Amino acid sequence: MDPYATVQQVYAGAMVFTRLAAMVMTMPGIGDQAVPVRIRLSFAFLLTLVLTPVVMPVAPAPPAELATMALQVVREVFIGLMIGSVLRLFMASLSVAGEIISIQSTLSFAQTSAPGLVEPSTTVATFIGLIGLILIFSTNLHHLFLGAMVKSYAIFPFGTAASVTDSGALAIRTLSEAFRMGVQLSAPVLVLALVFNVAVGLAARIMPQFQVFFVASPLMVLFSLAILALSLGLIGMVWVNGYGRLLNSFAGVTGG
Repeated sequence: MDPYATVQQVYAGAMVFTRLAAMVMTMPGIGDQAVPVRIRLSFAFLLTLVLTPVVMPVAPAPPAELATMALQVVREVFIGLMIGSVLRLFMASLSVAGEIISIQSTLSFAQTSAPGLVEPSTTVATFIGLIGLILIFSTNLHHLFLGAMVKSYAIFPFGTAASVTDSGALAIRTLSEAFRMGVQLSAPVLVLALVFNVAVGLAARIMPQFQVFFVASPLMVLFSLAILALSLGLIGMVWVNGYGRLLNSFAGVTGG
């Protein structure tokens, strides 16, 4: 390898590829199950060629012992999986919103294969999830993914131990924020369902012989889809702003 690269450069590139491959395998979009593994690894390799010269000044020297090298590889994999998983966890807010809307609109029985999930999801949740992916790439939030990769070497330099406790606390905080935003995104349909069910209950009390179920179910589906269509722009704007704040915390930039 000496005619092409030094041992230090090869080792630094291998360490960078280890972290980036773990991040690419778990982050939204390129890390979805629908994307072949070879494409994800090829993308991680191209990013390694680009980012290795950037982080080369802070790269560690090759260790003399195999056990030390293995420990560094495990550490880099853990850091990459942690960052990529946190970025993906926030995507759960769209799934939560879609599941709540499906339950309230009586469409929870409609299942569709979701690209980013192994198990099928409700049709509404899959639809909202795909809108979230489109918004990430149409608003250039995916550029912050690259910023998060570079900034990770300032937050977690080579050779530093990543705390499992802090990583777990970050994951729990991100997941709780995702659940809160999911309920917030489904608020228009939740309010409609509350008002509609109260009205249907009053109608059932006033007219006991009235077939409430056969009349209320189609109306609930129609009204829920209409409210969802009207509030879809607001849902996308609120979610993009929340996801942009999360990415900015990793990328260390302003805007989004």
